[in-house]
Amino acid sequence: MANNPVDPLQLLQAALTAPANSQEQANLLATLRESLESQPSPIPILAQTLFAVTVNAGDSLLKRWVLDLFHFAICRSTLTLDQKTQMAVRELDSLVQLIEDPSVAIVKVAIQILTGVYPLVFRYLCTNRTNVGPWNTISACKSRIIEMVWGTNVNAGVKISAMKFVQRVVLVQTRGVSDPRLQNKNDPNISFCPVDHPFISVAKLETEGQKLLEGLATTLYSSQDVDLLSALLNSWVALVKQRPATLPYVITALRSWTPVSLAGLDASNIKSVEKAVRILLIHISKIPASSQYVPQINDALSQQSMRMEKAAAEEKKRKLSLAESRKRPPSAAVEPVDNKRIKLDDTPQPSSTSFLSAFDFTSLPAPLITNLIVANLEAFSDAQLVSLVNNFRQNRGLHVPQPSTSTTSAPKPQPTAALPITPSVPVPPHKPAPAVNEPLSGPGDIDEPIAANLGTQTIDLELPDFQLPAPKSLSETERQSLVTDTVARIWDGAEELKGDGFSPDSLQAGGNSAAEMWMLLLVRMITRVSEPPTETKEESMAIVNSNFYSRQDHLRQVLSDYIMQDFTSRIRLATTWMNEEWYNDQVRSKDMNWRPNYETWLNHIMTAYQNALDGKDKTFSRFLLDLPSIPGGVLDLLRDFCVDNSNTDRLQVGFLTLRGFVMQRPVLRIEALSVLLQLTTHSEKLTRAAAINTVKLWVPNHALNYPMIRQFALQMLRKLQVGKPTSTKVDAEDGGDSEDSDLDELVHTPYLPERIELPAKKPQVLQHLELLFALCVKVPELLDDIFEAYTKMDTTVQEAIQDLITALIRSLGSSHAKLLTILRKCPEGAESLALRVLTIFTENGRPSAQLVALVKGLINERDLDARFLIPIIAEMDKADIMRHLPRIVSSLNGQAENKNLVRSVFSSIVTTPPQTFGSVTSNLPRVRQSELLTPAELMVLLHESEKEIGRKSAIEGRNWLSSLSFQYTKRVFFEKQSVYVSQ
Repeated sequence: MANNPVDPLQLLQAALTAPANSQEQANLLATLRESLESQPSPIPILAQTLFAVTVNAGDSLLKRWVLDLFHFAICRSTLTLDQKTQMAVRELDSLVQLIEDPSVAIVKVAIQILTGVYPLVFRYLCTNRTNVGPWNTISACKSRIIEMVWGTNVNAGVKISAMKFVQRVVLVQTRGVSDPRLQNKNDPNISFCPVDHPFISVAKLETEGQKLLEGLATTLYSSQDVDLLSALLNSWVALVKQRPATLPYVITALRSWTPVSLAGLDASNIKSVEKAVRILLIHISKIPASSQYVPQINDALSQQSMRMEKAAAEEKKRKLSLAESRKRPPSAAVEPVDNKRIKLDDTPQPSSTSFLSAFDFTSLPAPLITNLIVANLEAFSDAQLVSLVNNFRQNRGLHVPQPSTSTTSAPKPQPTAALPITPSVPVPPHKPAPAVNEPLSGPGDIDEPIAANLGTQTIDLELPDFQLPAPKSLSETERQSLVTDTVARIWDGAEELKGDGFSPDSLQAGGNSAAEMWMLLLVRMITRVSEPPTETKEESMAIVNSNFYSRQDHLRQVLSDYIMQDFTSRIRLATTWMNEEWYNDQVRSKDMNWRPNYETWLNHIMTAYQNALDGKDKTFSRFLLDLPSIPGGVLDLLRDFCVDNSNTDRLQVGFLTLRGFVMQRPVLRIEALSVLLQLTTHSEKLTRAAAINTVKLWVPNHALNYPMIRQFALQMLRKLQVGKPTSTKVDAEDGGDSEDSDLDELVHTPYLPERIELPAKKPQVLQHLELLFALCVKVPELLDDIFEAYTKMDTTVQEAIQDLITALIRSLGSSHAKLLTILRKCPEGAESLALRVLTIFTENGRPSAQLVALVKGLINERDLDARFLIPIIAEMDKADIMRHLPRIVSSLNGQAENKNLVRSVFSSIVTTPPQTFGSVTSNLPRVRQSELLTPAELMVLLHESEKEIGRKSAIEGRNWLSSLSFQYTKRVFFEKQSVYVSQ
């Protein structure tokens, strides 16, 4: 690659034009990656462009390549720390959005990138005390990833990545070297942050880091995931090396650890974790800061060696026993005699009896022992077997039954007379068997003569006409108790069915796993065992139907109560149940006697669980997202959650679920997004802000959602116009007229009147425009629509907008290219809004030279109000000041506001006495001292421009000039008179 340099932009262009996900595209991207690894300087520019294209796209080869490239740039490239930090802050919102991507591979890489981004953003914000946005974003992302570590339904690879992120958080939020001279800028930690930081709480972060470390130690003691434990132990190497203060806690945790929680796993897995613990202990013992803990570490290593040797011996013994159990011993009674090996000598050989008496039959598997017993029994005839049994009885001193001596054949006994059968016990027909068991059991209720006859006669036990009796009738209470016990028994016995290693609520459990099978058994036992009655008489039919549905409702209530006792751990059971109910309703939809159950019991579960919602628990959201069908009432309930400001848990769950519907349920996308858009106009600020933050995730790169969001915001802007709103231009790619027709229904939200009430109130105007203002930050082109619509608004609405737009203009800044363009091409009628923008730019600082030139050009081109000159006149040269000042003074009309404006202008353009100049600071913008006017020059200017200004305004200006903080001394008046004389 070094011998054949390539152009990254050409390679990228070729890769983008190649067929998506093709081998050609893969080869081009691989070549480009190799080039960028050797020369990483173009990565920041390419990453910014590619992220905008791929972040909201589906899973693809290009998207994964972009993320891998960004991961390389942040974590392993030779880019400077500042370059990495700029990339991290700029793409933070996009990375956070990828945490919810449907692809597990994308989520894993996104978390790995955020593991490197978190310390960069933390270091950046420690010195940037005003930009609170990235901190709120990274904090929310951190909470989401931390939940994945201890979540029960998280992919194993995602969980390991999340655990490594938590380790990095612990490293950052644990105090390092306090001396600034010894601090390493590549190792940011809590010591970098000042204690008086406005939005980062040092104490809170430090406490959180300690709790996370304790949580990881708890995972070490409780988890059975060998890969997770190995990753955890490996990550502690950097922790103890860079944060020596954590040594005592880590050493104590490792000394106390034993593989108790790993019981039931393979010996190789347990040995792997033991080795990881041992390697970590040995590494810690070599760290200089751990010298005082070496005796404790050596003691722990010796105890572990003994434990590992004992485990190895037990495993070896188990394998040997297993190998011996697989060997089948030879059977002397079955094997034929080998005539070729007959020995002729009289040497005594050990008998098979002595050999068998010393053999441990318990080492053999049970099926093999059963086969051996059956084979030996079949080797004897009935008479031989009875004789052997009698001999055994006689040797033990037991009663030996005497056989009958009668030679006459007894009549064939009936099976029911000789062996009565209990009706309640089902006995399937079977072939007659030899009566050899009775002698082993001793004398019973059957007479000895009959028993003797049974030994020599065959009893016919075949029952061709036998039928099982009807089941025992149970009362309603007994039925309910039986079902309840069955449900509990199936659940309690589920541990025996988890041979595949998945928990019942694991998302990895497939339809064929044991965990799924027992859930299906439990659900179908309740939902599919009965058919609706089909009586003909109406009165009887009504009674039977009532009893039938009452019984079925009770069974479902039992299942519902059981699920609601621990909904979080039984969510898979609840999801399986709802899927079965929906399928049943679909299959039986043509049956007029069938009463649907899906929506009824879904509403029942939602009503029962909504009072126990936890904003940090994603269980309820996941349950709703996994449902086969979403009734309309679910969206109404989620809307109620979102507007419940008294319960933040409900509010978080509501917005999280609606966002999931938009992203993961295409059928519900428009309906869920419509609810979110309507909530952006809610009167409560908390609800409105949460809705706006949610929809902003899809702006501007989401091809399906952004057009709908944009059009809704513009429709709300049109509602503020006087008269019938005119149609705002719609780009062809946004959907054209068809999109407008769909959005007409969205305009009328339940939180706003159809037409704004005049005079307008500022809070109501904010309800209409806050979404549009938020979109303008990401899509500044929307400012054109605001200025265009502003000209058609009522005066009270315009005044409200002038005040509400302040935060937006400040966030964009005075050098924003789009804002300067709008000021240059301001529509007629929007001058007051442009003046407000100009005023905001100059309130707390001096205007830029670019802004001054722009306003001067506007004044020359248009007949603008004199107030446009006030913010920038102090930056003009003396000639321009003297040319434009009369227009400013002419605005004096006796009103206090205009008087204050003119007075501020005089203060900024008139020189102060030399003895005090520079001794008093002022926040007002100043020009160069040589460009300022002297009081005498200003007085003469007011006098000469009296006709242009107006006599009344000129007099008022002179009066205000004489009342300024500096006094007109005799020297000033002499200067004035000399000016007159010279003229």
